[in-house]
Amino acid sequence: MLLIKCPVCGVEGEECDFHYGGQAHIARPASTDPENISNEQQRDYLFMRHNPKGLHFERWRCDRGCGKWFHAARDTTTHEFKAYYGITELPPKQLMQQATGSWAEYFADKIK
Repeated sequence: MLLIKCPVCGVEGEECDFHYGGQAHIARPASTDPENISNEQQRDYLFMRHNPKGLHFERWRCDRGCGKWFHAARDTTTHEFKAYYGITELPPKQLMQQATGSWAEYFADKIK
């Protein structure tokens, strides 16, 4: 079992007390310009996800506590959670710097 801590209300529990929401930091294309969304953009939004071995950024919902969504950085090889942070926030800078592959590309312009 994964042990998770909600950064919003502080509740700690097993993964069955939370709801996994998939990959973090996905922008819905229709929210910016709904009239000019290509089929490829819609396909990528619905179906294309990162699935790295190692550091991964995910969305979780606190079902047992506050019911809020939050982000978590987790190592997929060890299942260790590296950080929890708000749904509108970026992960800690040191984790963005440790990101590899497509995550490194995503965070490249966000590291200051």
